[in-house]
Amino acid sequence: MSTFPEIRLRRLRRTEGLRKMFGQPLPRAEKFIWPVFVVNGSGEKIPINSMPGQFRYSVDKLIEALAPIVKTGIGGIMLFGVVDENHKSIDANYAYSSKGLIQKAVAAVKKEYPHLTVFTDVCLCAYTTHGHCGLIDSSGIVLNDPTIEILAKIALSHAEAGADAVAPSAMMDGQICEIRNTLDSNDFSDTILMSYSTKYASSMYGPFRNAADSAPGHGDRKSYQLPYNDLNQALRESEFDEFEGADILMVKPALFYLDIIAKLAENTKLPIAAYNVSGEYSMIHASAEKGYGDLYAMAQESIAAISRAGAGIILSYWANQLEELELYRKR
Repeated sequence: MSTFPEIRLRRLRRTEGLRKMFGQPLPRAEKFIWPVFVVNGSGEKIPINSMPGQFRYSVDKLIEALAPIVKTGIGGIMLFGVVDENHKSIDANYAYSSKGLIQKAVAAVKKEYPHLTVFTDVCLCAYTTHGHCGLIDSSGIVLNDPTIEILAKIALSHAEAGADAVAPSAMMDGQICEIRNTLDSNDFSDTILMSYSTKYASSMYGPFRNAADSAPGHGDRKSYQLPYNDLNQALRESEFDEFEGADILMVKPALFYLDIIAKLAENTKLPIAAYNVSGEYSMIHASAEKGYGDLYAMAQESIAAISRAGAGIILSYWANQLEELELYRKR
């Protein structure tokens, strides 16, 4: 086989044009979903100190904030509700109220931007007094089967409000099957079901829990979220969710689990989403603030890695900064 000096691999990267020609294209705006936090009230745009460039928005301010983002050609948004203590309860009933925060937000966004794809997070943690993702018994144990019934009610209420897709994140066994059956039996068979199918009990959620006010009041979530050192459980979770009727599978977090994204891509024909989580976003900001690297160059490289691993959809807090990242779709 010929080798150096006849073969010179640097030929293929000698100029910017060549590097672009032979490199894998970076994902454009239509591949991104922006996770955004919604609060009750009006005129609210509250900075999230742990996540520079991100805010909690009241519905009216969210509508304003979306105007330039929609113009980039973004694929969609994911809505998370942040509610005060008066709207939290032991059974999270506000989460599925027809007059609930997310239900109002979905309706308002779809009215203003009917062609924008709206995803909603389906979970209990932000709506329970104890902060866990499911109902609990008197000893604080998270109950699986009663919880999936509540998750199905939440998903249905979001679909009724106009959500294009619901995304259960509680990591309860059977949640996909329960939600799919509930949606189908209520004439929402076209509602997309994006499963947080491989979601880890990660140390990278701190800024999000601060933003969403959803940290557990006792214990942790390791009894239902995945251990980071178990590949087989990760793949089985996604395999089961595919069998139960998920339309999209998700790996969360993304950057620390590129190998999982790649493995999952080898084992499914379903679309794969990756959630570039708050800790991954904030650590790049922190590094840039220390002068350790260029903010958007590091962000762009991290997104390239997620895409290269096999994710076709990227949920990321960088999604409201696509022009700065030069990832918007030019029209």
